[in-house]
Amino acid sequence: MSTKHLSPELLNERRKQAVQLRLDGYTVAVVSQQTGLSAPTVSAAWKAFREGGWAAVPVKPRGRLKGQANVLSADVQALLWQALFQQSFQQPFQVPDQVPSQWAEEEETPRLIEPGWSSAGLAEWLAIQHGVALSQRAIEHWWEAQGLKHEPWKLSALATQRSQQGRWFRTAVAPHFNKLKEADQRWQGGVRHIAHPTKSLFQIYLHGSRGRLLMRCFESPPDAQAYLSVFAALNAYGVKALMFHGALLTASPDITDWLAQQASFCLVPVPADLALSA
Repeated sequence: MSTKHLSPELLNERRKQAVQLRLDGYTVAVVSQQTGLSAPTVSAAWKAFREGGWAAVPVKPRGRLKGQANVLSADVQALLWQALFQQSFQQPFQVPDQVPSQWAEEEETPRLIEPGWSSAGLAEWLAIQHGVALSQRAIEHWWEAQGLKHEPWKLSALATQRSQQGRWFRTAVAPHFNKLKEADQRWQGGVRHIAHPTKSLFQIYLHGSRGRLLMRCFESPPDAQAYLSVFAALNAYGVKALMFHGALLTASPDITDWLAQQASFCLVPVPADLALSA
């Protein structure tokens, strides 16, 4: 259950409804089912009410300035950077119809860590953690302004190219991708250094079958544990094959050992001398 498709007005109505249901004695799990909000969103609304009353329940429409669609306030930009430099938001599994008693409160709800931050995930994190209402489009405009936007490679075109890149793809990647029935199991990604004017910036970027961009950012080159956390999250999400560019992963014994232990997860590194374009 995600709030990413809700307008700020509808989200605020749902948050008020959630608080009223909590006041009526319903558990977080039940309120989550009845309002369509995630358990963390219900808890955030309840916490806001307890600390500031009804006036504190609605999310604050901050971020984009009227008439300046691509400009975010400094405090909202700082929050976005804070998120991108930390591990991705934990999303709860969908709560089943018959909720076990041990899942009655959100603290015990099973969770799954996202492989990276999507614009939808950032928007939801801002709303839940900071009460800031910001659209996915505004976040994606900000990504572009900061040099964070990355386009997926057109693999269908690469598969037919009579070039070094095309031959490599047909030999090294296509055999793995073609064995997978579901498109969502085939991902691409990489790591790159971004020439940002104000900070040292490295980015791990990921694209699923529909090209949706996910990312994590770092102030220095990612270490083995950073890669492993991303790969493990992809594996938990059911990704079976990942085409990855920009890192010599075989230089890390930890990564090599982890990959060797994964019977159902295949990582195909892109050779360093193979230039790919979006």
